[in-house]
Amino acid sequence: MKPYIALITLGVDDLNDAVHFYRDGLGLVTEGSVGDAFEHGAVAFFELHGGLGLALWPRASLAHDTGLPLRAASAPDVCLAHNVASQAEVDTVMAQAAAAGATIVKPAQPTFWGGYAGYFQDPDRHLWEIAWNPQRQPPV
Repeated sequence: MKPYIALITLGVDDLNDAVHFYRDGLGLVTEGSVGDAFEHGAVAFFELHGGLGLALWPRASLAHDTGLPLRAASAPDVCLAHNVASQAEVDTVMAQAAAAGATIVKPAQPTFWGGYAGYFQDPDRHLWEIAWNPQRQPPV
């Protein structure tokens, strides 16, 4: 397997609410949901930097497609990280997320590894880290 991930899919409780959070609250670009005509087909795609995609798919549809039982989400199982170019940008993104309806889990603060970071959960309890890491700058 080559070290490349094309798409990250997040299971969500309510697709419309999740699209609203990511599109209207965080400013990610999407054409909205597609596949609505199919049972378990409705999904929303967002294009991220570098060709990576983010998909939002109802949890029940993801469980149906995989054959796995539908279970409650557990926030600490996975954390998505978004690196930014400065400490001030960490604060800006954290404030934007909070204004959009995110729950601030850990306010932004200096880290033990020399950076600055905070955590929030989206309305479906997915965990995000917003970080400034002087050793790992985001692409321009």
